[in-house]
Amino acid sequence: MEYNTNRSRLNMPEYGRIIQQLVERCKELPTKEERNEMCHAIVDFMGQRNPQLRDEENYKHKLWDHLYILANYDLDVDAPYPFPTPEELAQKPQKMEYPKLQGDFKFYGKSILQLIDLAINQEDGEEKDALIEVIANNMKKSYNIYNKEHVTDEVIFRHLKELSEDRLDLTNIESLEKSKIYYTNHRNKNQKNGNKNKYRNQQFKNRRK
Repeated sequence: MEYNTNRSRLNMPEYGRIIQQLVERCKELPTKEERNEMCHAIVDFMGQRNPQLRDEENYKHKLWDHLYILANYDLDVDAPYPFPTPEELAQKPQKMEYPKLQGDFKFYGKSILQLIDLAINQEDGEEKDALIEVIANNMKKSYNIYNKEHVTDEVIFRHLKELSEDRLDLTNIESLEKSKIYYTNHRNKNQKNGNKNKYRNQQFKNRRK
């Protein structure tokens, strides 16, 4: 009985020993024409054994790369794609750039920065003032959720000025609770609650009848 520990090492275990043996047999073929023909057949077989790869971009290229890895980077064939080198595959991926919103302000989220940039580039007027109030209200909500404590409007105003590099401010508003956005939101919320209460009361009256 032959044990796996006595067999050759599988370069990519997910493809199994059958494909590994086919690749090794391909390397032993005497002519390049024969090796080319067998390589194309092996790649097709690899695609059938791993159909999930077909959903990925350039999956054929990836299969040929895997074939070369299975051959231990030693395969003399005319491949449709350049084979990778061991050094290229050993390279670690580059670190992703973190968004510039970090440190003390990371809890506001990237969307706040996008809104701030939008407000900065907008012409002065009521729409811009309303957008700034929306930004400040959302900043206050994010602050309270993240820090689990109440924050004063002065802190939000200061953070907004800092994040906008002193290009946005709310010095003309006494407090967020007295802003148009706050009143509009709460008026709509109270109207919805009032409509719900009216509906419940009407249902209760109908049941009593």
